[in-house]
Order: sequence, then C-alpha cells, then structure tokens
Amino acid sequence: MAHSRLGLADGWGKIQNFRLNQDRSMLVSCQQSGVRIYNVDPIREQSHYKESQIGSVSTAELLYRTNLFAIVSGGPNPKYADNSVMLFDDRAGRPVIEITLTSPVLAVRMRMDKIIAVCRTSIHVFSFPTNPTKLFSIETRDNPQGLCEVTPGKLCEKELLVFPGFKVGSIQLLDIHNITGVSCAPTCINAHRSELTCLAINQQGTMVATASTKGTLIRIWDTVKRVQLVELRRGADPARIYCINFSLSGEWLCCSSDKGTVHVFALQDYRLNKRSALATMGVPGAYAGSQWSLASFTVPQECACICSFGKDCTIQAVCMDASYHKYSFSPEGICNQIGYDVITELCQDCDWYAMRGDS
Repeated sequence: MAHSRLGLADGWGKIQNFRLNQDRSMLVSCQQSGVRIYNVDPIREQSHYKESQIGSVSTAELLYRTNLFAIVSGGPNPKYADNSVMLFDDRAGRPVIEITLTSPVLAVRMRMDKIIAVCRTSIHVFSFPTNPTKLFSIETRDNPQGLCEVTPGKLCEKELLVFPGFKVGSIQLLDIHNITGVSCAPTCINAHRSELTCLAINQQGTMVATASTKGTLIRIWDTVKRVQLVELRRGADPARIYCINFSLSGEWLCCSSDKGTVHVFALQDYRLNKRSALATMGVPGAYAGSQWSLASFTVPQECACICSFGKDCTIQAVCMDASYHKYSFSPEGICNQIGYDVITELCQDCDWYAMRGDS
C-alpha cells in the first residue's frame, strides 16, 4: 500500500502520511507536529504524541493491535535522525529500541518477529523483538517511494517480501520465513512497462497487486505460479494511484486515486465486475475486455487517500484533508454512505488498552 505525502494544515500541523496496521483495524497518522493513532471502525482516537514528545514524523508502522509502533522522523521539527527507526512502547510512552542505518529510512514494515527498514536503494531485515540483529540486506532498484510490502497475516507459512525489481515495472518476491534461504535469488515478475507506484499483498501471501505511474490498470499476480490472475481497469485516463488494499478474505480489492474515486473490485467472482459496452458489441482488444469496478464512491479530488475493507461489505477511506468516509457496498454494485467524520476533531475519550484487545 503506497501513500502520498501530500499535507494538510490543521491545528496539529500538516498530515504527512497515513498507515494502516496489518489487519486494517488501526490507523497511524504521521504529522508535522506529532503522531495520532486511531481505531478505524468505529473511528476513534486511541493515542497521540505531541511534537514536544516525538517531534515531526514522516512515516510510522503499527504492530497489529499491540502497544508497539515504529516511527521515522522527518519534516520541519524532527526529534530523531532520519536514518533511525525508533520503536515506541505506547504503554510506557517512550522509545524502547533504536535501529540506525547508514542512509535515510523511507518506510518501515513489521511482523511479530521482524522489522524491515526500506531505504532508497536497499532493504534491511532485522530480528525482533529481543536484541534486534540484522538478518540480511538486499540491494534494490532506486526506490524513492520506499515501496515494499510483507505478508501481513500472522500465521502464514510464507513471509513474502515484495519490492521493485531492477527492471522498470518489475517486482521481486522473496520468502524471508526461512532465513537460511535468503541467499537464493528473489523471484522476478515483469508487472508493468512503466515505473511502479503502488504495491499490495493479501493476508495469505498468495496474491500481489501492482500499479504503475500510468494508473489505469491494476494487475493481480499469483505468487506461487508467478502468473497474472486478472487485470482490473481503474479508468481510461492516467491517474496517480494512492492506495490498493485486499479484503482480509481476499474476496475484494479496493483502490484510490487522485481522481477522487474509490473503486471496489471482485476477485473471487469476476462476473461481478463491470465490462465495457464495447465487449458486448464483440469489439476485440484489451480495453474492450477489461474488468471495471463493480462499485465506487467519491472522496475529495486530488487529495491523497487510503482505503480498506471493514466488516460485512463495508469500506473506509481516510483522506489527507482529515475526512473519514464509510460506505457499504453490495455484490450488485450498490454503494451507500453510512459514516463520515473529521479525524482531527476526534478526542481521546476512551481507554486505549481496553480497546486494543491485547498487549
């Protein structure tokens, strides 16, 4: 899931980045004046750190629904170096682990036993949580967005790390579960002809979604057979895709872009997706045969937005203007708004540890 770094001026300073946790139930908002952590559904602030406590933050990663989260400083008033990953214990309200690298860290990914730091031309994997030790590093293509995802599910046999390949538009897949096998060359898939702009991996690690700078198509890949499963069309005009997410079951996929529309696609029953009118006329070609979204709804245009699925065919979107949108959708393509809020106006009004569910 790729996030734009567009900002918003509000009482808490500009929002620099959003990141959902691994099961999409929590959200961290990185701001020029601190960090806020939210429960997504219902949307509610759970914790926050002011600039005096944590400085300005460029990116962060939550560890499921635990009390641990990682940050990388950035922006006008950083408290820590931009080449350091600071792991915070929210129960203690302070950092407990620091990992320092030789170059700025652009993204962090976490599993229960690993921390992954993404730099512009390299990725570094560390053991976790006791005595973090570097397990291995891998050189990458120039990766200014810090694109990288790892299988989010807790109990997956495969812990796939997905990142841009050396060839334009390609991705590399590396199973990091068995560290002794890291010496093996990563699997490479030629996904697009243009540079990648967005990646996503499902909970089970069996599917990867990719999008390029062109932004018209999303391609879904089988990580075992290394073949394309389906090509989904976001639209006909070029766009900047901000986010792609699978539902927890892998039945649905959503995406958002600078066109101000969030799209929902079916992945288990492709017949639910819409087809171009040209297809019914028998016109040949990839465009005519494209699968279009079965449902969609609008959010503020040209405003970076992340989207994810909730329970019972619901979908949430959180935008850089701090707006929160919740919709229900049906397999028939009916989409209805069932919730709206402004997250910067929410107060910390409940017990974070009681809501979190574990520690």
